[in-house]
Amino acid sequence: MKALLCEDMFSLDPTVPPLLFNEQEYLSSKPLRIGYYENEGYQLPSPSMRRALREVKDLLERAGHTLVPFTPPRISYVMHELLMRGVLADRGETLLRNLKEGPTDPCLRSQTIVYNVPQIIKNFLSFLLKPVYPRMAGALSALSGVGSVSDLWRQHTDVEEYCFEFMSEWRKQDLDVLLSPMLGPAFNFRYCGKLTCALNFTMIYNLLNLPAGVVPVSTVTDADEEELKHYKGNFGDFWDRVFKKAVSGAQGLPVAVQCISLPWRDEVCLRFMREVEQLVRDHRNK
Repeated sequence: MKALLCEDMFSLDPTVPPLLFNEQEYLSSKPLRIGYYENEGYQLPSPSMRRALREVKDLLERAGHTLVPFTPPRISYVMHELLMRGVLADRGETLLRNLKEGPTDPCLRSQTIVYNVPQIIKNFLSFLLKPVYPRMAGALSALSGVGSVSDLWRQHTDVEEYCFEFMSEWRKQDLDVLLSPMLGPAFNFRYCGKLTCALNFTMIYNLLNLPAGVVPVSTVTDADEEELKHYKGNFGDFWDRVFKKAVSGAQGLPVAVQCISLPWRDEVCLRFMREVEQLVRDHRNK
């Protein structure tokens, strides 16, 4: 980061804001006020993810930092109406066109099949699923895209309004940084394309344009695997069952947490990541 935030790089790329690396913020030892959440209500983290977050939370509290519960507002709305509908604003037509001339990765096939389903059938399936599997119904509805250019502008406005809502909640709790679960452990082969629902842990921070970094803090234990056998998820739907299969049999694989800061506060995010990394290392070496 220091190598990038320098006068030489600013002169090479005039679109980069000329903000030098803030060494003082990065090296600060001031106790942080840290928001955290274990489950924001969309995809329930795996047992190893939840344990990793709780362990890091305890280490941070013992180190003198203040941990405050924080939940991203309206996460289902964000996933369906802002992220899925926004990314697939054209109903996935551009993606399908670019994939047409070459072989499709088998991991993507489960997605492209759904994108190719006629719109009237997707709408009908969404209507049928809504009373029983509301999350899947919402996702199918989002595949309809935004309909028109004027609707796209309205969708962009909705994104801006949500960013303001999220930042207002952050400011209300006077947070310095945010600690969240990170998707893990690594999925079993060919499951990644079947679980776009599990991108809730990271995609929201792309939408909000917040600096975020990942710190490995633990590995999957036998106890995690035992607890996973009883995993039901937040909805008990098809995606929850697939997620359980995707992360099973992962003993020894790394799990991580995610560190997030406000826009233009990359140094604070890096400082937080360094703090988590050091605390975990010291705890292991005891």
